[in-house]
Amino acid sequence: MAVVAGTAALSGSGSASLNGDELATVSAASRSFAGLWTLAQSIDGHFLPYYLFMQLWAKAGTAELWLRLPSALAIGVAAWFLCDLGRRVHGLTAGIAASLIFAVLPSVSYYGAFARPYALAAAASVFALWVLLRASGSPRSARAWVLYALTVALVCCTHLFAVLTLPAHLFLLRRATAARLLPALAVGFLPAVVLGLLGYGERHAISWIPQRGPDVLLKLPKMVAGANEVGLLLFAAALAGILALALTGHRGRGDTRRLLGTGIAAAPAAPGLPADEGVAAVQGAVAGQGVTARQAAGAFGAWLLLPPVLLLAISHLVTPVYVDRYLFVTAPALALLAGIAVAAVPRVGAVAAAVLIAGSLVLALPQHQDVRDHNGRFEDFPGAIRQIKAEPGDALIFGQSSVRAGFDYYAAGTLWQDVLRLGQEPEPGGFGFPESRDVAVALQGRERVWMIWRGAKTSNLPRVRAVKEAGFRQVSSWHSAELPGLTVALFTNRRTG
Repeated sequence: MAVVAGTAALSGSGSASLNGDELATVSAASRSFAGLWTLAQSIDGHFLPYYLFMQLWAKAGTAELWLRLPSALAIGVAAWFLCDLGRRVHGLTAGIAASLIFAVLPSVSYYGAFARPYALAAAASVFALWVLLRASGSPRSARAWVLYALTVALVCCTHLFAVLTLPAHLFLLRRATAARLLPALAVGFLPAVVLGLLGYGERHAISWIPQRGPDVLLKLPKMVAGANEVGLLLFAAALAGILALALTGHRGRGDTRRLLGTGIAAAPAAPGLPADEGVAAVQGAVAGQGVTARQAAGAFGAWLLLPPVLLLAISHLVTPVYVDRYLFVTAPALALLAGIAVAAVPRVGAVAAAVLIAGSLVLALPQHQDVRDHNGRFEDFPGAIRQIKAEPGDALIFGQSSVRAGFDYYAAGTLWQDVLRLGQEPEPGGFGFPESRDVAVALQGRERVWMIWRGAKTSNLPRVRAVKEAGFRQVSSWHSAELPGLTVALFTNRRTG
């Protein structure tokens, strides 16, 4: 299952070029440790653990596939632990179905081939819950709870808002584990406190995020799955999975409601025991989580539903932070619950799982094709470079300084006449480059100017206005189709043209 999911994720790279966010990873990973610390004090401080990891990873190269490989590997890890979670809670069919549903999500193909930490955060979230279930079965094992604290810290370090999955762990709290679970959770949460304070001091860097209303939650199925139809289908299945798991807990009496391995509804009675007690006996021989079906239903449901609500609450109480990609950590929960739902279908669980997986893949084929398209990350830098038919004396100007990083990556060595550029290295406290502010002086004596900016053709950026005020008019333009996308425009001198 891990290989299938990892391969599906890596294939999501397709011909899609790196986008601006991924180029920020390249920029951060290419700096010295001191330079990275300087950057973290100004912007992206909450990404510091990921940037430190990528700094080591990039020593072996910065090719597209290599930069995206950690995310693909993380998807494989997530699928493996997701399969085992499903197996422990509701049997092997649920585990296999969950991992395969996860693998066919378009969002997995996107973030699994994306040089940012979102796939790593999803994998860490799955791993943390898996470790917690194991620790719950051995409440007196200090080693198990130390490992749990470390996995919680890992969740915090992969991405700050991955911590929104942690409240779901409280649904597994029991009297026997409270004295270990709560301290371990608190200790593991410490990195989030540090990174949160650092991020709060840099909230100006995300001032571009608009305030969202409660209606944004209606888009959650599409965002998590990466496709609207598939998202709605799997979300309905996931809700059914919560219900099926919760109702499973009412089938036994007393301790027979403990989730100890295979699916309660599917386990046969042990010889010489009443049916319900036989269920518990068979399950007790498989594993020993010591949590109830109702608790598991609450934990998995909270893993799926709480993060978007909490992120929206933070947006209104602190600062706008609701961005779809911050919630990819809920995708494993969607797949797990949907897998449990189909596995719970009496007598034909495997068939139901196969139908759901195949149907999800067919419905999502257009989105899978989009993800693997050359513009699959919505910023087609190679396509933009091909549009520039520079002649001797032509000037090159960027609407946003950071867009230059894409040209440095894909057109290194090209003798562009980048007339505003003042240095080769990016600014210490950001991803832009030192530039001259006097556009008119830089364009003196020029007949043609090629402008590149992030956004639509009609964008009225200050740099575009400055070129027009310097006596140039736009004569042609090209846009990479999807918003925000990249625009390449040619301007000519009105006085000589």
